[in-house]
Amino acid sequence: MAISPLSDFAYKQVVTIVEGMTPDQRLPSEDELSRQLGVSRPVLRQALARLRTEGWVYARRGAGNFVGKPPDLQSATFGPLHSIPDMRSFLEFRCLLEAESAACAARCGDPDLQDEITRRRRLLETALAQGEPGIEEDIAFHAAIAEASGNRFFSMTMTALAEQTRVSIKLIRELSAQPMVRRGVDVRNEHRAIDDAIRAGDPDAAREAMLKHLRGGLARLFGSDALTGEARHHPSRAAVSHH
Repeated sequence: MAISPLSDFAYKQVVTIVEGMTPDQRLPSEDELSRQLGVSRPVLRQALARLRTEGWVYARRGAGNFVGKPPDLQSATFGPLHSIPDMRSFLEFRCLLEAESAACAARCGDPDLQDEITRRRRLLETALAQGEPGIEEDIAFHAAIAEASGNRFFSMTMTALAEQTRVSIKLIRELSAQPMVRRGVDVRNEHRAIDDAIRAGDPDAAREAMLKHLRGGLARLFGSDALTGEARHHPSRAAVSHH
């Protein structure tokens, strides 16, 4: 995700502030931080979004931002992906995790966090339109949804899985038999559907849109047969597997 020089400055300054605080301590308000750092609130919000993605801070709905655990103190509970079956299992796990994360984000309805989801979606669309892989932008979009869920454990899990997610997206981009232009259109439309459902406050539609998107990733990497197999494992969700 592209970071402006001012946002990078704000990011580094907030890291310095956080390092002098204790986990779960409340940060100053956005107004106070922006005045203290001499940056606008949009610039500060971009920095805070990056900090949340990396685990430095987390948000509590209606209460503000709080200190998380620095990256080097976070427990590394997930190992690397070692095999093709590992990759498939990981993508199936993402279906379970992120479908509920999207539903919760739609249910919470925090306007600021929803705006951040939309902003990151547009950054991804810009990257894809410029012929870039958009991997970091893609990760940031999904991280914003977890952040908007209102449950910090979704966000913490996404942070812990960032490297595995990065590897899986890279493989899908590189190994998919689907033409690049067609794949780009599908990915754009899938992300828009997720964003629209969350903004509409429709948990069921958000859950289904996320499942359709992640199953699309399975199909792009393993072929359409992957969806049939996944539906056999999860018959309650077979209704959306044909999309």
